[in-house]
Amino acid sequence: QVQLVESGGGSVQAGGSLTLSCRASGYTLRWKWVAWFRQAPGKEREGVAAIRTTYGDTNYADSVKGRFTISHDIAKNSVYLQMSSLKPEDTAMYYCAADRRYGGTWYDSADFRAWGRGTQVTVSS
Repeated sequence: QVQLVESGGGSVQAGGSLTLSCRASGYTLRWKWVAWFRQAPGKEREGVAAIRTTYGDTNYADSVKGRFTISHDIAKNSVYLQMSSLKPEDTAMYYCAADRRYGGTWYDSADFRAWGRGTQVTVSS
């Protein structure tokens, strides 16, 4: 059974930084697409960044390019999201997603079958 556990969320002021972690168990992240999504109250869940582990291919939403970096550590079966220059509009619950269906996109939540419970990020102005 796939289990994804996020950590690292918190409250920061605008301009600050946070690093989120996603650790997988019961499932290897090797050679897989893993994504970070976020959902703010009243808004749809949106893709933030994704990585194809081992290969290192990455994708980012335009709103976070240049500020967020996704990375992985296969030895720890984990994926990370380094967030800097945070803005109040980055405030959301952040989710780790894996087990992407074959041929799916990196940004559509419907294409991922395994999800963590999320970690809250709050950015104050």
